[in-house]
Amino acid sequence: MGPPVQVLDQWEVYEDISGRKFYVNIISKERSWKPPRSIPPKTDTKAPPQSPQEKPSTIHNAGAVQMRIKRPNSQHERLSQSKSMVLIEPAETTKPISRHRRNHSQHYLTDSLVQKGLTVNQNKEGILNKTKISDKGKKLRKNWTTTYVVLSEERLEFYKDAKELTANLKSGTKSEYINLLGAQIEWTSEKSSRKNVFQITTESGNEFLLQSDADVTIKEWFCAIRNTIDSLGTLQPFSALSVRKSASTEVLQQGNELKEKKNEQRRSLVFRLNYSSSDSSERNRVKTRLKKFITRRPSLKTLQEKGLIKDQVFGCHLESLCKLENTTVPHFVRMCIEAVEKRGLDADGLYRVSGNLSTIQKLRFVVNQEEKLNLDDSQWEDIHVVTGALKMFFRELPDPLFPHSFFEQFVEAIKIPENDDQIKALRHLVRQLPPCNRDTMKALFEHLRKIVVNASTNLMSTQSLGIVFGPTLLRPENDLGNMAICMVYQNQIVELMIWKFDDIFC
Repeated sequence: MGPPVQVLDQWEVYEDISGRKFYVNIISKERSWKPPRSIPPKTDTKAPPQSPQEKPSTIHNAGAVQMRIKRPNSQHERLSQSKSMVLIEPAETTKPISRHRRNHSQHYLTDSLVQKGLTVNQNKEGILNKTKISDKGKKLRKNWTTTYVVLSEERLEFYKDAKELTANLKSGTKSEYINLLGAQIEWTSEKSSRKNVFQITTESGNEFLLQSDADVTIKEWFCAIRNTIDSLGTLQPFSALSVRKSASTEVLQQGNELKEKKNEQRRSLVFRLNYSSSDSSERNRVKTRLKKFITRRPSLKTLQEKGLIKDQVFGCHLESLCKLENTTVPHFVRMCIEAVEKRGLDADGLYRVSGNLSTIQKLRFVVNQEEKLNLDDSQWEDIHVVTGALKMFFRELPDPLFPHSFFEQFVEAIKIPENDDQIKALRHLVRQLPPCNRDTMKALFEHLRKIVVNASTNLMSTQSLGIVFGPTLLRPENDLGNMAICMVYQNQIVELMIWKFDDIFC
């Protein structure tokens, strides 16, 4: 450990590798980083003698600068090293700290401030890692930063570095700090994966984490902050009210603030109750207005007669569309059939292969907007887009091509065992259909028969077309229970009407 650099009564002063001083009691061997209190240091035996009339002075070493402080005349005037020190008379400096060392040492900072005539609190200073994890109960994301921490009588101040502390003290600028009055401190290992972490929770609900990799350093800080918090709790009888001074005027002001907060809470509650009642009455008024508007609004038929609403091709009733176009077969159906027969009878998987859905929807939009449609345009050159649009047209009919009212009759007809009787029953049902359904059905099945004739190239047989068009053209109005059996009948009806087209539609 080496010889002591100084002897103060019963204490020996040593320096570590970094030049930081620590104190060892000669009798009890107690060690401390802080200088012993109320024990004047012994004067060097080699110092020049003093005159009897001159009072001896105390040489106080604070790092790299020595200060001469007048000895107090009485015990009440004795300076405490935990309080701030003011430079009275500069003395000759001892060996300065090396330039390559970090200038964040507590003693070096204190000396620089004392030389400039600034008041410095010397409770504790140093470098720690800090992050704020909660702001008045609201959780925050951890953002660790290295900061220069200064522990004063009632708060913990944070600076970027020692230079910023010096500048702030000189200019009077306030820094970020934690009010330790009413605060709590505890070790924590759950809030961070780092080691040596303790948490400070302020009275206002803010939470901070402080950390250092050095075990001794972090323990010293924990003990110093805990002692400060305990002392504030003992010295401040009004800590629960966050009263920083014991003056009666300030206590009264704090009480008025609490009363004002309670009054504000009451007003807020009354406002919410009034708002909820007024909000409920407002909703009732809106409901009443909407009901009146709905009952007074014109009917769909009236809007259609005035031309404000027009029936679209897709999703429109077949009878209404044919009446609007003054025909029994919709124009769009005829255009699709002509386009397929003109350039697509030999297309592989006709009506089975799906076209591009976005292009089909675009075609649907053009038809519904009554725009001039030319299926020979290059954007419709894919024949599967045309066949996909035609299937979509029949699938979106509100009442299918085989009307709901005829569905069970067509199913009973296909159940007939004799083939001739089946054809007669289907022919009878077709003749009973509305003209638009019968004529559109005839045009479609005549088209499908031409596709079967070219089955050697397009690979679409009668059975394949039955599977494609069965569920599209025939749909029960209500769920009949067994959908698999229902689908079999749907496919068989379509197949038979394609195969026996001439006999059924004669």
